[in-house]
This record gives sequence, structure tokens and C-alpha cells, in this order.
Amino acid sequence: MYRYNEFDKAFVASRAAQFRDQIGRWQRGTLSEEAFRPLRLQNGWYVQRHAPMLRVAVPYGELSSAQMRVLARIAREYDAPHEDVYRSALEAQRKLGTTHLPTHHAHFTTRTNVQFNWIALEKAADVMDLLATVDMHGIQTSGNCIRNISCDERAGVAPDEIADPRPFAEIMRQWTTLHPEFAYLPRKFKIAISGAAEDRAATDWHDVGLRLVRNEQGELGFRVAVGGGMGRTPLIGVVLREFLPWRQIMNYIEAVVRVYNQFGRRDNKYKARIKILVKTEGQRFIDEVEEEFRQIVECDGGPHTLPETELERVSAYFQVPAQAYAQRVADPAATAAREAQAARSPQFARWLERNVAPHREPTLRIVTLSFKRLLQAPGDASAEQLERVADLAERFSAGEARVTHTQNIVLPWVHVDDLLPLWHAAVAAQLASANVHLLTDMISCPGGDFCALANARSLPIAQRIMERYQDLDELDDIGEIDLHISGCINSCGHHHSGHIGILGVDKDGAEWYQITLGGADGSARSGEARPGKVIGPSFAAHEVCDAVVALLTRYLALRERSGARHETFIETVQRVGLDPFKAAADSVRASAEATA
Repeated sequence: MYRYNEFDKAFVASRAAQFRDQIGRWQRGTLSEEAFRPLRLQNGWYVQRHAPMLRVAVPYGELSSAQMRVLARIAREYDAPHEDVYRSALEAQRKLGTTHLPTHHAHFTTRTNVQFNWIALEKAADVMDLLATVDMHGIQTSGNCIRNISCDERAGVAPDEIADPRPFAEIMRQWTTLHPEFAYLPRKFKIAISGAAEDRAATDWHDVGLRLVRNEQGELGFRVAVGGGMGRTPLIGVVLREFLPWRQIMNYIEAVVRVYNQFGRRDNKYKARIKILVKTEGQRFIDEVEEEFRQIVECDGGPHTLPETELERVSAYFQVPAQAYAQRVADPAATAAREAQAARSPQFARWLERNVAPHREPTLRIVTLSFKRLLQAPGDASAEQLERVADLAERFSAGEARVTHTQNIVLPWVHVDDLLPLWHAAVAAQLASANVHLLTDMISCPGGDFCALANARSLPIAQRIMERYQDLDELDDIGEIDLHISGCINSCGHHHSGHIGILGVDKDGAEWYQITLGGADGSARSGEARPGKVIGPSFAAHEVCDAVVALLTRYLALRERSGARHETFIETVQRVGLDPFKAAADSVRASAEATA
């Protein structure tokens, strides 16, 4: 993992001190609410439906056990609302059918950040000081700037990796932080990097999506896609360069963002994202970027050209940790015990199949800890669970954990002999759901229970589906499927890329939900990135789970089998089209109307 140097530490500490001063002036009334708003947003502080919300940056998803413990402390000591605020919020939600709004929790987001929903603003400075003690902050997790840079959660450990993207992500983090030219872009700007053959970072859905590749000569470079994004207009990024030499990546991104900063719309926030500029201008946008890049390199001398020495310096932080015991051989006794447990325990056998992935080091494994279980919202983690994850990371993963864009946690350095004791410990911590990539491993934003922007609640829908599909045999039979839920068109739940996507919409003041089918994030199980398509009119909240059941029932009837393998849901949708599924969903609506 990257470790902050003295400059980094001083920078974060000074920013925390600056924010403490700003809060003090705001509390004393010498800094107006209007003036304070952009200052708190620049540090990750929002005001949501019931209380402030803090978003903490987790660059490329990596967390140390020490950082996890501080997040647990913040959840335990600070993520608690004033009693009157919570009582009022709970009463409002009870009228809509919600009976519990969790406190003392953190929430992992689809951009691998961490959010807290109940921290009072008068305690914000104390929280920022606490984060700074472990090299964390909320800088640029909000606002019209370059946001947190995300990566494949298996970066540096995946067998299919071409090159480790984390050193490049760290160099970009340092370059983009408070970049004076890009502090006030037309809208927010998101970058994702993948270094593997499989795109597990959904790069084509980002403003800039970067994939490390090698050309015919074996040279390392980037495939550069620009203009991806979800929201009101879901678009897949356009490839500007199939191969850009890695040394030029910073110069090229500078050109892209300069062109966006110059020509992006500032008169309409719904049309201000770079995806709209790329779609509207087409080849002209590409030509402008190429000309700007030429001038940066030829006229300015390529000031951001990366030297080999800088890449080597940063890469040194991302070596295999000594604690991972990369050279430790497998113990035959541990192997026998693991195999015996798998033979007599279907739960353990499923966990090995679903939650354990191969590693580039033969004696190591990549293990996913799933937070997706009944009565726990996707992405939520209690203070106790965060402490448990820190314990597991220290004991089994060289003190390192990673947030995934599917709202789980990965332990990247687990020795094969430790799989059985890790499973026992994960079961005790309620983090051993063997459902990775299955239906209940769903993505969901916090929705209307917390977010002021949401049109509808996401979490009750997620829980109803979770309640319906508790049988692991049934889940295994359905197979791999991506179910994504968003409470509004901002798409924080990535509904556009779900094989089944659910979007909350407002209809005369009531909560309704559109269903989309056929979306993909670009991973191997989904295929090429693409947005799903809406299947008919929206559903009432009480109809959504039944509609999902109808869709899956139709899939089970339509899927084909080849040998021992069934078609996955997305494969069947691609083969037969949407009409059979639309008819299945329509039957739910017709039944509800007949009963009404």
C-alpha cells in the first residue's frame, strides 16, 4: 500500500485545520451559509434528508487495518444523530413502511468511498482530525472536480493482470488533488483504471476509463476511453486511443480535461458532464483533444511525461507485503482439513466456490467478505463489523483490505492454508455469505431513506428481494446475475449496468420503479458494457419483488443447457430478446390491477 510521506501528512493535517477554522467561523456567524456550502462540499460534507453526510475518499479502494479501525471508531462515536432528529426521521420513514434507520454504521459506495449518514456538523472538525491521523480525508469526494480514482479491487494480485494499475492511480491522485486548473470543472469528473484482461472496474462507464494493454511489440500503454457515464443519459465511453504509451498518460488526461473545461456546458447541470460534450461534438471533440495533446507535448515540452524513475518510486509501495508469506508452501495437513470440511459442509464448499478467487501467487487467494445478508442494507457495515474486518485483515491479509465497487470487502493476501480458519472467523463476524455474483449480492444506493436527491427508497426493495431469495440452492440454480438498484436518476446504484436494473421514480408524489434489462458493466460475466433497456411502464413498490420473481421464473423456463452448464440470465436475455421478459413483468402488473 502507498504510505503518506511528510508532505502528504502535512497537507492533510493543514486541510483539516483549515476546515476547523471554517466551521468555527460558520458557527459564529461570520461565514454565511452560502459561503460555507462550497467549503464543506470540498471536504466531503453534504446535508442530506435528515442529517449531514460525510464522504471519505478511499483511493483505488485500498484500506489498511489501522484505517479500518478509525472508520469503526467514527461509526461508533460520531455516527449518531441527535435524539430529536432521529425520532423525527424514523417517524417520517415509518409512514412509508421503513422500521429502522441504522446508526453507528459506515456505508461503502460504488466508487469505493465510505460514507457516514448521521455525523453532526459541529463534530465535523473532530472527525476530520481523526481521519488525518491515518492519512484519510474527504477532499474532492464532492464538487465539480476530479473525484476519487477507482481501480479493479484485484489490482496487483489478479492472475490475468497485464500490469498493476495502482502506481498509476496513485500518481494521478497526487496530480489531481487540488489541481488549480481543474478545481471548478463544468461538473464532477471520474476516472477508473484497470490493469487486467477482464475489466472489473467498469472503466467504460467513466468520464475517463483507462485499461493497461500491451501492443504487438510488448510495450505497455493505455487504451483510453472518454465520455462514459450513467445518470439521465447513460453512455458508454468512446475510445480515443487504442494504445497510448504509458509515459504520456498524464499529458493526455491533461488534454482531455482542458478541452472539457473549455467547451463543457456550464449553463445546464444536466448537460454539463463530459459525456454530453463527447456525444454532441463527436469527432470534433477528439480532434480538439489530439491538438491540445500535441501542443502540450511539442510546445510545452510534455511537462507531465512520466519518467521511469517516478513509476519505479511509486511502484515500490505496491510490492507483495512480507507478511503475505508469498513463498510459504502449502501444508498437507491444512489442505486435508480444508478438503474434509468442504466435503461435510455445503456452506464452506459454497464459500470456497463463490467467495475465493485465484491469486497470481500460487499459494495465495483473493477472498471476498460479503456484507449482503438479511436485515443489512447493501454496502452497510456496523462499527463492530468494521473492527472485525480490521482483525481479519491483520490476521489473514497482511493488514490490508479493499473496498469493491459492488459494495463488499476483499482480502487480497490470504494464504491457502488460512482459508478454513478465515471462514470460521468470517462466519462469527456475519461476513461469510456465500453469494458473490449471485442475486442477493446486489448493489444498492441508500435511496430515499437517507438521500435528499432520491425519488424513492432503494433499501426496502432490496430487503424484500433478499427475503424472497434466502434459499442458497435456489440462488445457485439461478446462477450469476447482477441486480442493481438506484433511488433516482443519478444512478448511484448503477442500475443502468445491471442485468436487472431497478430505478426509483416519482409519480404524483408516490414511489414507483422502472425495471431495465440487459445492462452490463464490462466484466467477463456480463460482456461488453452497455445500458439496460426499460421494459414497459413503472411498477408500484409492492409489485417490484413479484416482477423480479416473474422475470427469473421466465428465465428458468427459457434458458438452454450445454453439457453441465446452463445459460446465465444475461446470456438468455441476449439470445431471446426482451419481449418474453416484458410479457412476464406485464403479467404482474395485470394481476395487481385486477386485484385492486
